[in-house]
Amino acid sequence: MSAMAESPGYAMLGAPLRDVFGSAVVDLASEDPRIVLLDADVGNSTRADLFDQAHPDRYLPMGIAEQNMMGVAAGLAAVGFVPVATTFAVFAAKRALDQIRVLIAQTRLPVKIAVGYTGLLTGMTGRTHQVVEDVTIMRAMPNMVVIDPTDEVEMRQALRAAVDHDGPVYLRVYRERTVKVFGPTYRFRLGVAPTLRYGVDVALISSGPQTGRVLLAAEILASEGIDARVIHVPTIKPLDQSAIVEAAAATGLVVTIEEHSVIGGLGGAVAEVLSEHRPTRVIRLGLQDVFGESGPNDALLEKYGLSPERVASQVAAIVARNRR
Repeated sequence: MSAMAESPGYAMLGAPLRDVFGSAVVDLASEDPRIVLLDADVGNSTRADLFDQAHPDRYLPMGIAEQNMMGVAAGLAAVGFVPVATTFAVFAAKRALDQIRVLIAQTRLPVKIAVGYTGLLTGMTGRTHQVVEDVTIMRAMPNMVVIDPTDEVEMRQALRAAVDHDGPVYLRVYRERTVKVFGPTYRFRLGVAPTLRYGVDVALISSGPQTGRVLLAAEILASEGIDARVIHVPTIKPLDQSAIVEAAAATGLVVTIEEHSVIGGLGGAVAEVLSEHRPTRVIRLGLQDVFGESGPNDALLEKYGLSPERVASQVAAIVARNRR
């Protein structure tokens, strides 16, 4: 049984999340004069350029100097501003990691790190510009909140929650259009993972834009007689442990699906929770200890088993083995 009554046409694609982020941060800055935006010379890709047009006096172009940008953001936060630092996920999680750790996470300063080009679909930039281990890195960082929105409705609300949070936040911003999951009545809350579909055969747990593909996979599975529960995890840290335990209790079989490495990401987090609170079989679908590569979006999703059809076929095989 589906819990998607608010948005029956969820197979439709919404606006690219980077565009939604760009317009949303402009709107928030119109309400809050403390918000400033720092850009590491990728504004036309992350859509930070929209902020430059709307609030040029609070737009700080930092050049290709991500480490310095994080230091400046920390300094601004220390004197009362709410800085939003934008760059690609690979540069934040790798190049500027030491500055994030020492200057932002250790001090618990309210810097909001909004990273574009997450996951595999990065405009055919290839493995140099893809990062499939950023969730692993950031969720292990003390004091860091990690948010991975699925669609435009959730992106707007997640950004507001990030700005309101009194501490550092790592917000993943997808480059591409995503499946519409939520309707106007949805309310995002930090640390809450909503159940989008109820079922008894298997629990499918995903985050970010992958959730939309998982919902489509669940419909395919339903046509094959498999009743899947779907849980969306927009806040990977803090994690909604109760929703995960409840899903495991209801189904006895959990499959995590993420556009990210299965090592230390969402799948690792779910496995940690269940090993401690309700030992349950967990299968992790995602990148299996490999880097990504350049290619068309559909081809990448198909190759790494993340398209709705590939997710459905893998889950069907898992359920069949479990029944035997």
